[in-house]
Amino acid sequence: MKIQKVIPSGYCKGVVRAIELVKKTRKENPHDKIYVLGMIVHNTYVTEALKNLDVITLSDELKSKEEWIDEIDDGIVIFTAHGISDQIKNKAIDKGLRYVDASCIDVIKTREIVKERLNEDYEILYIGKRNHPEAMAVLSISSHIHLISEAQDIYKLDEYPKVFVTNQTTMSIYDIRDLFNKIRKKYDHAVFEEEICNATSSRQKATMNLKDCDVLYIVGDTKSNNSNKLKEIAVKNGIKTVRLIGCANEIEEKDLDGVNNIYVTAGASTPTYLTNQVIDTLNCYAETHVLKKPSVDLNKII
Repeated sequence: MKIQKVIPSGYCKGVVRAIELVKKTRKENPHDKIYVLGMIVHNTYVTEALKNLDVITLSDELKSKEEWIDEIDDGIVIFTAHGISDQIKNKAIDKGLRYVDASCIDVIKTREIVKERLNEDYEILYIGKRNHPEAMAVLSISSHIHLISEAQDIYKLDEYPKVFVTNQTTMSIYDIRDLFNKIRKKYDHAVFEEEICNATSSRQKATMNLKDCDVLYIVGDTKSNNSNKLKEIAVKNGIKTVRLIGCANEIEEKDLDGVNNIYVTAGASTPTYLTNQVIDTLNCYAETHVLKKPSVDLNKII
């Protein structure tokens, strides 16, 4: 049995920056209340590890970000890597709250491109995941931005003289190509600008290029769009057994029986510690044929 790590995989620069900003904010403000408005990155273990820094994550899906801001009277608010709407940021400012914007640079770039095209009177078709914080932040910019999450959304739209098409940074290369082609059939005058970030596309391409893979483990959170897209791509690539797991504890022995080549990759918001723990667990099983499931040490997550 051979265990191999897919290169590249794991943390991207935007995730590293966001987590470092949280740690820096806590270090510089040891006695202040610090809130993260949503999951700083889409990984449950990272969220749990932030509790050790006495950082409060506000991610109850029954409440909007506006409602959370209403409930905060003092302290520091950190906006997540997925981006934030101008309305919510201004609301925090109006309340006199201090804030730290941990938005990914690539997410900010896409937002600025959208704003530029709006100023040029384009109607925007934005390909993204419904209710994802990155997509929601972009949609909040203008009523002239239309979310495309599936082909049916295209056919519901009116005819527009100027159309600009772009996307959420963590979408699948396959999905983007398919939807771009369908949009071209309706709007042959549309202008396209693919905005899948380099970290997402490079991890997807590495997964597409896997050969002789019996089992692929994708270490990531079920809430992580880029991790879920890696799984979709692996399945489309014909890999028989594809497992999206949060940590080594979720490895099942039935998936390892009689296999030769196992690959391990990770979503862009997955801590390196968790990926290494999965690889170590698999290597141990390859040597002993005993599956030992380790516990997760939150102190090693961030």
